[in-house]
Amino acid sequence: MNLLRNFATVGSFTMMSRVLGFARDILIAAFLGTGGVADAFFVAFKLPNLFRRLFAEGAFNSAFVPLFARALEEGGEPRARQFAEQILSALLVAVLALTLLAEIFTPILVWIIAPGFSGEDAEKFAVTVALTRICFPYLAAMSLVAFLSGVLNTFDKFAAAAFAPVLLNIVLIAVLTGIGLSGVAGSVSAGWVLSWGVFAAGLIQAGMLWVAVARHGFRLRLSRPRWNTAVKRLLKLGVPGVIAGGITQINIMVGTIIASFAPGAVSFLYYADRIYQLPLGVVGIAIGVALLPDLSRRLRSGDLDGAQHTQNRALEFSLVLTLPAAIALVLIPTDIIAVLFQRGAFDAADTAATAHALAAYGLGLPAFVLIKVLSPAFFAREDTATPMWFAGANMLVSVVAAIALFPLLSHVGIALATSLGAWMNVALLWTTLVRRGDYRTDPLVRRRLPRIALSSVLMGAVVIALAWLLQPAFDHDTLAIRALALVGLVGIGMVVFFGLCQLTGAIDLKRSIGQIRGRRSTAGGS
Repeated sequence: MNLLRNFATVGSFTMMSRVLGFARDILIAAFLGTGGVADAFFVAFKLPNLFRRLFAEGAFNSAFVPLFARALEEGGEPRARQFAEQILSALLVAVLALTLLAEIFTPILVWIIAPGFSGEDAEKFAVTVALTRICFPYLAAMSLVAFLSGVLNTFDKFAAAAFAPVLLNIVLIAVLTGIGLSGVAGSVSAGWVLSWGVFAAGLIQAGMLWVAVARHGFRLRLSRPRWNTAVKRLLKLGVPGVIAGGITQINIMVGTIIASFAPGAVSFLYYADRIYQLPLGVVGIAIGVALLPDLSRRLRSGDLDGAQHTQNRALEFSLVLTLPAAIALVLIPTDIIAVLFQRGAFDAADTAATAHALAAYGLGLPAFVLIKVLSPAFFAREDTATPMWFAGANMLVSVVAAIALFPLLSHVGIALATSLGAWMNVALLWTTLVRRGDYRTDPLVRRRLPRIALSSVLMGAVVIALAWLLQPAFDHDTLAIRALALVGLVGIGMVVFFGLCQLTGAIDLKRSIGQIRGRRSTAGGS
């Protein structure tokens, strides 16, 4: 397996999905606006997404992939197929039962997540309930997507699973284009059509992955669900993941509650979050997705040295891409926010307030990514409980720090508290792995990390100087000129950083490019 090539595959499709997601949001803003129909759709889409994050993705993959890898290692494809069919049957029964309950009790769910709708506008509440009933089966489709992605990733097949989220945005962009051309923009009909688009996108994603698994030669059949050892083990490993996901959602909710006491704070944090989530999603999620099946397979086969090598290379890859991004977010947040958001009702004061939050999130960006890098080392060893406890400690520190810092720094204190909690989580994950003997840095990573840090700092100095020289362009009234200045600044920063990495020996660009293209590399390479 080539970790860097798989990371590049997942990362590129994740980037494509995020870019298309921005385009989708622009079209939603244009054709639904911010009125009652938009509010109804956002709530309707949020409910299945909330359950998806809690059940179908993180918790399921962290439990399923190591167990599936073990079955594959111990009994080959026949045993792995039997295990997968048992889990598939149990999973479908569980999510279909959950979907049925949600369809029956949709008004209660909507009241819980948007209680204001029931009091302010009976029609708006009714529309939200109707759209939620259309969207909620998306959860069942995403559960199947998560299962099939785990199967493909374990077989070292990442492209189809990584492309699945892109399909959602392609379908919704097509639906929104149709809404714009049909003249129903802004009406309740637009909300209905877009909700059915979500439903269709889920079926298309699941269907595409089912075909991909079958083309790999791993055909699955549905069997009668059984409460057997395999299902019990998956449930035992998956529950801590669900709890950890719930802790994360509580943390987000508490931060929103605290921010609601300052005018505009919720919005400032939202816009800052949209920016730092881009590198976090592309780097952190891609590394985590590629790393877990590789670690699971190596540990099951007894290749402990290979597992250590994989963990060290993952650490390098993540920091090579994360440290320069974090430094940029800390040093030039105002230029980034101004180009992306400052227009119309979003004025210079909003830019300044959002930029401060973005810089605070930037301080925690490496930690957010490192959590994605270190957690698979626990999951691959079928330990989902330890990361759950650490996620709880993360929440506790974040909430206490947010309450303490909010009176002094307003919304920026909440962002700083989030970063502080993430760094504490990293410290707990790291020290536990080292103490257990499950991770040790090798000479290569010990030599490269200081050089990556030095290259990042020097790049930061160049970026600051260039930002000062380009200030007249950033102050220009024409958006295109400001955008070109930002693109140029980011582009030059990237060239300088990777040039410095090559000069200092932090990375070997030629070998890394060769690995991405699929060439064989010598042992001990990057």
